[in-house]
Amino acid sequence: MSQSSTALAPPQQTVGPIFHWWRVAIPILITLALAALPPPTGLAHHAWLYFALFAGVIAALVTEPLPNPAVGLVGLSLTALLSPYVLFAPADLAKPGFKLTSQTINWALSGFSSTTVWLVGAAFMFALGYQKSGLGRRIALLMVRALGRSTLLVGYATTLADAVLAPFTPSNTARSAGIIFPIVNNLPALYDSKPHDPSARRFGGYIMWTTFAAGCVTSSLFMTACAPNFLAIEFIDKIVHVHITYLQWMKASLPFALPLLLALPLLAYVLYPPEVKRSTEVTAWARRELRNMGAISAREIILAVLVTGAIVLWVTGGSFVDATLTALVAIALMLVCGIVTWDDMAKNHSAWTTLMLLATLVTLADGLSRAGFVKWFAEFVAAHVGGFSPTLILVMLVTVYFFSHYFFASLTAHTTAMMPLMLAAGMGIEGLPAPTLAMALALTTGIMGVITPYATGPGLAYYNSGYLPPADFWRLGTIFGLIFLAALLTIGVPLLAMG
Repeated sequence: MSQSSTALAPPQQTVGPIFHWWRVAIPILITLALAALPPPTGLAHHAWLYFALFAGVIAALVTEPLPNPAVGLVGLSLTALLSPYVLFAPADLAKPGFKLTSQTINWALSGFSSTTVWLVGAAFMFALGYQKSGLGRRIALLMVRALGRSTLLVGYATTLADAVLAPFTPSNTARSAGIIFPIVNNLPALYDSKPHDPSARRFGGYIMWTTFAAGCVTSSLFMTACAPNFLAIEFIDKIVHVHITYLQWMKASLPFALPLLLALPLLAYVLYPPEVKRSTEVTAWARRELRNMGAISAREIILAVLVTGAIVLWVTGGSFVDATLTALVAIALMLVCGIVTWDDMAKNHSAWTTLMLLATLVTLADGLSRAGFVKWFAEFVAAHVGGFSPTLILVMLVTVYFFSHYFFASLTAHTTAMMPLMLAAGMGIEGLPAPTLAMALALTTGIMGVITPYATGPGLAYYNSGYLPPADFWRLGTIFGLIFLAALLTIGVPLLAMG
């Protein structure tokens, strides 16, 4: 999954003469180098060895010697085999009645019992329903037809189309690159705007950047719009014991992400203006495409009812029905009503790939706490930030978390590597509420995907479209990254701190 992130199905690596040996060598060398060093003062030796293994897994998620789910499975299996030396303290092993085998396998499979992991898998099936029924494409075309008479309004059309699909499409790659991009890619030609040509600035550059950036904002606006959001929530639950519901997420994200989303097409219009301001061709094209699709089908209507009911229960029903159960019931009804078939679901590579990856990474990150590394790291940071106010520390942690994404090519890898450490860093800070820090870090996941072409899965589709020169993409990524982070820190975080 680097979904984000994320490339949900990284290309298979070819083993043979062209195999990139460095993809394997770097994670192994990092693991061995860290393991050879003496543990820091106050940290148990087994916990340091666990961290060395964990760091090697994160490095492998970046270098990708194997597809990321395979990396997670290999890392989990290796850790389980070495559990007497890296996971459990000698005192635990010496306890009467301690059963190493059962304790190890229960830990190794714990990620697969997570309701959050299964909610992600279920939400991917919603995205499959959008694709199979044609509802996702119809929504996007309706938006373009309604708002396509001016360039600025086309920007709002693609932004709103992403926002409508986002609550039910946890792969921002599938949503932004798979559903929205193919439609948007047809629009520049209507303005005589060509890729890899000076005419790209007539319209193509503006609409490509606006649509890409909108997908990053909606990934933070909706908890269910980006799979690494669920990963962050699971870490927060396990490490600082704060449970975040769908309604709590919306209350925290709306004040800063909704204004950002509404301002985004206008910001791009000012900062990266198109040369053509108005055209009637876009609405005519969208009208023709809708005519070719025909009347709305019964399957589309049923799916619309099901997803609307699901989001209502996610927002209002948290006290009497579990969010995962809501999603599973909706999927069962999708099967009964023929929206999708079981064969469709069985072949949904993205869903099962994501489920496997999240389950293994949730377990591996939980091992940091179980081995004692998180507790030590929290105490270490608390001892070295004396003199700073809790508010300043919060801003520093969120800022570091955001800009460290320049070093990651996956939202999933970044969340797995950095979220436990940032949470641990804030745990020992007196006066810094854990729920505030946790939510601020979680809300960063989607918006930090805007900063580089490789920061999140959809980025490469728009980067390689030919309408955004590399220099422009990097410059806009920096500008909009700073805008997004400023909105979170000046609007979102203060409101979080106020409760």
